[in-house]
Amino acid sequence: MKLNNLVKTNTKKIRPGRGIGSGKGKTGGRGIKGQKSRSGVAIKAFEGGQTPLYRRLPKRGFKSFSPDNTAIINLSYLQKFHDNKKIDLNTLVDLKLLQEKKIINKKYLKLKILGDGDLKSKVNITANFASKQAKVKIEKAGGTLNVLKKFVSKQGSASIAKKITANFNTPKK
Repeated sequence: MKLNNLVKTNTKKIRPGRGIGSGKGKTGGRGIKGQKSRSGVAIKAFEGGQTPLYRRLPKRGFKSFSPDNTAIINLSYLQKFHDNKKIDLNTLVDLKLLQEKKIINKKYLKLKILGDGDLKSKVNITANFASKQAKVKIEKAGGTLNVLKKFVSKQGSASIAKKITANFNTPKK
């Protein structure tokens, strides 16, 4: 390392538009007139007349209006959490318990049990949905599965009430 080989780190910042002598004075390296010389102008996704990337790529997929509010958990995960002493399978396992133990996010309103993996101990589960495989494996382990009745959201209950009142108020001929 020699003094004449060191990289300079004390170079001054170039301040555009601070006099002719600075080399970046007057127009500040922006050229004369036009949209790009003005302040506050950024032409997003403009590629000089070439078709922009967002128009070259095909449209794909859609955003569903119905929210994905069903949590899915496999039997193997339930057994793993029991082995790690995070949950006790002797007590009732439901969505509320799994949310309290922070196994499932609080945004979910429904719970579905899938049958991947095996259960070593008997378990009592309350869920909205369950696969056939899960039902068989839970009963084989000596546990019980309680499937809740159909879940109705606030919007769904309002539309059902509307239909009932519409049928109720129709005059009979």
